[in-house]
Amino acid sequence: MSEAALMSEQALVDSGSNGNILAHSTVNKASVGLQALEELRRKLKYFFMSPCEKYRARGRKPWKLMLQILKIAIITIQLISFGLSNEMMVRFTEENLVSFRHLFLKDYQDRGNVHAIYTKSEVHDHINHVIMRYLTLHNVTVGTHAFQRVHGTFTPLALCQLFYRHSNISPSIETFDIDPHVEKGLIPDLLLAECVYVYPMKPFHSQALPHGTNFTLDFQRLLAVNIFLNLKAINLQTVRHDELPDCYNFSIINLAKSIEFDNRAQSGQIKVSLNSDVEIYVCRDWNVSGSNAVSHFLMMVLFDSLVILSCLLSLTLCIRSVISGIQLLSEYSRFVSAHRGRSVSWSERMEFINGWYILIIISDTLTVSGSALKICIHSKELTSYNVCSILLGTATILVWIGVIRYLGFFQKYNILILTLQAALPSVIRFSLCAVLIYLSYCFCGWIVLGPHHENFRTFNMVAYCLFSMINGDAIYSTFTKLRERSWVVWFFSRIYVYSFISIFTYMVLSLFIAIITNTYETIKERSWTKKACEFNWRRSLTTTREWHVLKWVGTLEQDQTGDRGKW
Repeated sequence: MSEAALMSEQALVDSGSNGNILAHSTVNKASVGLQALEELRRKLKYFFMSPCEKYRARGRKPWKLMLQILKIAIITIQLISFGLSNEMMVRFTEENLVSFRHLFLKDYQDRGNVHAIYTKSEVHDHINHVIMRYLTLHNVTVGTHAFQRVHGTFTPLALCQLFYRHSNISPSIETFDIDPHVEKGLIPDLLLAECVYVYPMKPFHSQALPHGTNFTLDFQRLLAVNIFLNLKAINLQTVRHDELPDCYNFSIINLAKSIEFDNRAQSGQIKVSLNSDVEIYVCRDWNVSGSNAVSHFLMMVLFDSLVILSCLLSLTLCIRSVISGIQLLSEYSRFVSAHRGRSVSWSERMEFINGWYILIIISDTLTVSGSALKICIHSKELTSYNVCSILLGTATILVWIGVIRYLGFFQKYNILILTLQAALPSVIRFSLCAVLIYLSYCFCGWIVLGPHHENFRTFNMVAYCLFSMINGDAIYSTFTKLRERSWVVWFFSRIYVYSFISIFTYMVLSLFIAIITNTYETIKERSWTKKACEFNWRRSLTTTREWHVLKWVGTLEQDQTGDRGKW
């Protein structure tokens, strides 16, 4: 064979070898792409599985589900226990306020009407009554009330009056000369004019107030008379429930919280009221004999610690799941960007962020904060009952709602969740329009009917009254209380109430129900249609959009294998 032939044969062999190498390299790249695609599909399928499906697939026990059931039990028990303690505190505070009104307000009666007086002698008698009841409190009260002591001295009762700087009124000749500025003098924590201080344990003559002191009442200039005092009490009823008692300081020491004789309207009626602030704190020294208060305290702290540990564990598991979803979203976004040349939409991104986990994280955070505050309350370090009750109450609502996620894996239970999710945008848009109409009626009722009807005196009262009317309440009382008004107000009130009931009770509520019903029927029809599909649509009823995520991955797989257009 010639040298040229040998060289040609060698070139063919070399070219054939290079072609085999290129073909083998292409096959390897395709194999690697399919492996990565299958790995991503497997991760996505496992990520969107229910706890039962994960258990059947890998034998993974549903720890979060079992932990949520445990949390429901212990958090509910904790809330009930704290609710009973909080109820005793609130009841003790409210009963003391009622007792103070009966002790210090002359001829006071428990009724909804305003307690008022109408003559000068009644004003003097009521002021003297307050002072004498304060001085003889130990002999009169049946409770554990006592005076506040500061540096060994009892705090005095302060009797102060607020009046115009100058006022000369003559209604008979229809003239007046008035300076509307209010005389104010600086006393501790208050800006008021003339004040008289009455110390307990010292003699005081009731007839001395109008004549024997410099404290005189000029009713033409008088705006208000305020009486300020401090009283203490101990809530002993908690001992019967194996809890240590708290000490209470009832402060009637500011303009909003005082015994007030209100003459600002100067209409001939002076309204008398009593309001008080309460401060709860730890008693200085205590001794409880024959009680299990200490052991009960240790048991409650141990139980609260168990709640905190379980919530911290649940919080850790949910945060880990959220982080896993974010990592899987990042991997999926890179894969879609590399193979499809597009970015992942926000609707697809949100499928990787499980809203139920966010709800449980918020619930666990509130529970841990409320439980820690509850321990401080039981140990008498803090007395923030209201804050603690709000934290624990909100956490209990969220932890019970969080269980709906696991019921949602069953088709018959999940239809409620799907209905709410699908109807929410339409409901929000509809509610926005309805709220605008509702606010217009609130403002109109407040301005026009407020002076003539007690249910329309303030904007908040109007909102409450109209909302009650939507539900069928307070309609008759609203009509009857406007009978004796002028015919213009009477006629307008009829148009106002009839039109409001017609619009909201018959139209707005009906349309609102129709939106929910239509959405429910649509989802129910879709669920029956999807049962005929080849795949398991019951899982897709739990998460409606992640199906599109898997569909895009399936499309990528078809692109790799060349079988496009068949899914």
